[in-house]
Amino acid sequence: MTQQNTDSPRGLAFALSAYVMWGFLPLYMKALSHIPAAEVIAHRVIWSVPVAGAVLIALRRTSELKAALHNPRMLIMAGVTALLISLNWGIYVWAIQHGHALDAALGYYINPLVSVFLGATLLRERMNRAQIAAIALACCAVAVLTWEAGRLPVLALGMTATFAAYGYFKKQLPIGPNQGFMLEVLILLPFALVYAIWVQVSGHSHFLTGSFFNDWMLPLAGVVTAVPLICYANGAKLLRLSTIGILQYVAPTMIFLCAVFVFDEPFGTARMVAFPMIWAALAIYTYGMFRASRRRDS
Repeated sequence: MTQQNTDSPRGLAFALSAYVMWGFLPLYMKALSHIPAAEVIAHRVIWSVPVAGAVLIALRRTSELKAALHNPRMLIMAGVTALLISLNWGIYVWAIQHGHALDAALGYYINPLVSVFLGATLLRERMNRAQIAAIALACCAVAVLTWEAGRLPVLALGMTATFAAYGYFKKQLPIGPNQGFMLEVLILLPFALVYAIWVQVSGHSHFLTGSFFNDWMLPLAGVVTAVPLICYANGAKLLRLSTIGILQYVAPTMIFLCAVFVFDEPFGTARMVAFPMIWAALAIYTYGMFRASRRRDS
């Protein structure tokens, strides 16, 4: 499938909806901060299956999924992406629940720059000068945060590494995005069910214990997980790569604002230096992307 060369209003609505939903996701995760991250992730997987399945049935795209389930190579590749996205979810949920939403925002800001670096090192894609400058500036921002804290920003880098690797391996997965997501959650489903049953039997579960709030919020995890991913997958097919590149900053910006103004997380001197450096790096990266896009179109 070739990349879309024009922007569709329908595609813009899909993609923007996805990023806005991701931007509000910290509010949902913070409301579940009394529940261990592992249990939240288990319910994200379990309840994503019926949502994603309903979408595939409605779109009549189940045949490709059935073929993938009988293809050992496809299952191994999907197993890798499933592992990576579950690790990313785990880091993200833990970060939000424990007052590190700013680290989550930083991780998602850095992600496109890391993806460019992976493309250059693993896929031999050429980097232009703007991309090199942007990556160098982002590295300086990480160095500032490391110097101030006395350690690497592990949560932000962990989120970046897992999501960038997920994106890299996802590109190698020869299946449609909706079917690919369904395949991933189906692979994770047995592990999620075993964990959910174990915490239920051991008496540590927060589901079906008489709490109206928990009994509604945990199944909702499937909706808040699957719906944005499906919206994004469909929007990306109808938009130019440069447009997607701009829209991907919507979610981390909303997470950043939520962390500072809703969760009241400390925004010290190092972050006052590092975040503007990241924003400048993204501005340089975006400028370079638009210049390259104009040259291709001319």
